[in-house]
Amino acid sequence: MDSNGGDIEVKKPKVPSKDIGMLEDIITALEEEVQKLRDENRNLKLRIADLSEEIRRLKLENKQLMLEIEALRKPPLVIGDIEEVVDNERVIVRSSTGPKFLVYLSHFIDRSKLAPGVRVAMTQSNLTVVDVLPSSKDPLVRAAEVIERPNVTYNDIGGLKEAIREIRESIELPMTRPELFERLGIEPPKGVLLVGPPGTGKTLLAKAVAHHSKATFIHVVGSELVQKYIGEGARLVRELFQLAREKSPSIVFIDEIDAIGAKRSLDDTSASREVERTLMQLLAEMDGFDPRGDVKIIAATNRPDILDPALLRPGRFDRIIRIPMPNKEARREIFLIHTRRMRLSEDVDFDKLASLTEGMTGADIKAICTEAGMFAIRNSREYVTLEDFMRAIKKVKSMQKAPFEEGVQKGESPKGFFR
Repeated sequence: MDSNGGDIEVKKPKVPSKDIGMLEDIITALEEEVQKLRDENRNLKLRIADLSEEIRRLKLENKQLMLEIEALRKPPLVIGDIEEVVDNERVIVRSSTGPKFLVYLSHFIDRSKLAPGVRVAMTQSNLTVVDVLPSSKDPLVRAAEVIERPNVTYNDIGGLKEAIREIRESIELPMTRPELFERLGIEPPKGVLLVGPPGTGKTLLAKAVAHHSKATFIHVVGSELVQKYIGEGARLVRELFQLAREKSPSIVFIDEIDAIGAKRSLDDTSASREVERTLMQLLAEMDGFDPRGDVKIIAATNRPDILDPALLRPGRFDRIIRIPMPNKEARREIFLIHTRRMRLSEDVDFDKLASLTEGMTGADIKAICTEAGMFAIRNSREYVTLEDFMRAIKKVKSMQKAPFEEGVQKGESPKGFFR
């Protein structure tokens, strides 16, 4: 509307007919594209519906197959060991009863786990392999003290600097720095024999080297490997070293090895023959592993005079480390180690305590520290005095004196086998 009250005429731009035609063609093409996409979307929805039905059918089929597998596993299964993998569908198995069979594999078996020596479970009806079992180990081997990494360090051992140096060279360096031996072109020792009186720290030394080499520590006593039935002791030795290889890097520590490593004699009893079989299996195992490998063996004894020469020859126990009775300085160091967490009075004199414990081992000194603490508790004190240690020394010596004197009266040597 203008100032005079009249309407203002709006002039519309004139679009050429040629441009209108082009726009109509574009709109038509877009509509056709939209219709095409709608058709594709409808087809995809139909395809999704078909796939969902197929998935539902496959899940039902899988459930039925799993039920069949469970039904096959419920009856008692036959145990066997694979002797040869023929192909992806068949293996040769020796059953627990003895005969060999060519058997087929279940579709649910992981083929990568199959290898000669692997234990498998088979159905009784057609001997189809339906499960792969873990390797078998005797309960005595499984019950062996297996410490992934002992918490004992070299700082917990007093007075054995020379023995620590030798065992580090023999066990720790080949496991942590094998390139040193490769450069020199020498073979490191296969095994180490610790020789010394009881209580001088042989087990502690083995645990410490396992800690610093970051190895698994497997501890077994020699008498545990002596069994009643033929072949049982040798089987235990085989399974012990198999466990060590599985836990590698590892250190096998055989305490009191004289129980199975005594000199072979002409005694023809069944018991002595079985001990000798166990010893021969141990000798074979020690010959069979790589000196630069991840399995090392340490043994300990306080009777080296009765060991079989085959154990002591080079190639088995290449290095014999003698663990002596602690001298005065070593005894003082051991006292410091065992009392570092104790609350002591100012009158405690470690030089005096070391002088009063002549002829005592590290185990005796540990017992003295424990007894001194017990005397302090008995007197309702929160610290240990020199008097407590004096009474403890007297008590521990009295505990040792009776059996010692009894042995001397029987004509035994008071100094034993060590000088």
